[in-house]
Amino acid sequence: MALIKSISGIRGTIGGKTGTNLTPLDVVKFTAAYGTWLLQSIEKSNPASCKVVVGRDGRISGSMVKNLVNATLISLGINVVDLDLSTTPTVEMGVKILHADGGIILTASHNPKEWNALKLLNNKGEFISGEEGKLILELAEKESFSFADIDHIGTISQNSELLGAHIDAILCNKMVDKKAIKNAGFKIVIDAINSSGSIAVPALLRALGVEDIVIINEEVNGQFSHNPEPLPAHLTELSHAVETNNATLGIAVDPDVDRLCFVCEDGTMFGEEYTLVAVADYVLSKQPGNTVSNMSSTRALKDITIKHGGEYFASAVGEVNVVNKMKEVNAVIGGEGNGGIIVPELHYGRDALIGIALFLTHLANSKKSVKQLRNTYPDYFMSKNKITLEENVDVKAVFKKIQNKYKSLPFSTEDGLKIEFDNDWVHLRTSNTEPIIRIYAESNFETTADNIAMKLIKDIQEAIL
Repeated sequence: MALIKSISGIRGTIGGKTGTNLTPLDVVKFTAAYGTWLLQSIEKSNPASCKVVVGRDGRISGSMVKNLVNATLISLGINVVDLDLSTTPTVEMGVKILHADGGIILTASHNPKEWNALKLLNNKGEFISGEEGKLILELAEKESFSFADIDHIGTISQNSELLGAHIDAILCNKMVDKKAIKNAGFKIVIDAINSSGSIAVPALLRALGVEDIVIINEEVNGQFSHNPEPLPAHLTELSHAVETNNATLGIAVDPDVDRLCFVCEDGTMFGEEYTLVAVADYVLSKQPGNTVSNMSSTRALKDITIKHGGEYFASAVGEVNVVNKMKEVNAVIGGEGNGGIIVPELHYGRDALIGIALFLTHLANSKKSVKQLRNTYPDYFMSKNKITLEENVDVKAVFKKIQNKYKSLPFSTEDGLKIEFDNDWVHLRTSNTEPIIRIYAESNFETTADNIAMKLIKDIQEAIL
């Protein structure tokens, strides 16, 4: 069905033909290319000491893909630390904690069950850069691999302690108030979407002193009970569970636990765009400074940043782009409007677990309900849409036609095409994770945001013809 190579990793559907899907041969080829690049890029007198951390989410294909990845890495002479079921941020933290040379996370994030991916990390536990990605793709294309002889193959060791170390680091963060959270007596419903969140989120909550926990979609089997992207349309079961259990709030994460959103006590959505806004509001109240989000995120973060005396910056979409901008402007917090929280003090990666801890601290100290807390933030409405791309569509030409149509308005081509309509905006871009064009529009009014998005969808369809 699809094989996508981008800054978000090597992502594809399981099965089908080599080179057009994520088949076993493709897994081996791209893993070998990454391992070869790693061996070439590290400066060590003894390459046999090269170490890579590998973890996976709960997908059906996870164990199969992990075995292929591990076998390929040790065949290059690289030692593997196998976390097995884990989260993306835990693997990122694990690279730092274990002083590893790199890491691979096996997850297709919010994509449906037929997808999987190799997300590639450097020795800082951060996603590799675009330039590094190009080098790896070139190695894969040329199949420039040299495997170790029998006396120099790598080893595989198991590690089940890194989630605990990750949680301990969160508890030690100076902005996390475990006592306040415990005393608040929260009752929380978790939608674990049949993946790693079923293990990680309850463990974090119990460590924070939350004792009243209800878990739905708890079994880790990769048979996602609904579309795994944590959007309002997919969270009706969680919304109902919050109401019927008289819970304080609901928590939803995606399969690899790097995206986060909340449900209010009355079953309404807090809004995934406002996850970062609320956490940033709390962080900035304790540590004033700059913030970053991507160009498709709500302007509410800018409003909150200015309120606290900081400066807001926008980056291109993609975690590596957000991280680079955060480093450039020395941001104290950043992330993406899809519910991704990045707290540099912990690590430069989207992390739902630190997001949960900071949000619950904010909620406990505010003495407000979740709904009341949401009502303290600006009300912007975002319309999120997508168009599936057929093969051989020239997206650049399509965007150029639309740019010409709206040339009298302010626009940016830094990442796809973003057009400003007075206080409203629309952002068109191809996805890093699916063969689609995303169309995001924001306005003070829901109908206006929807109308802008529908108008641009029509423009795209006309430009494709």
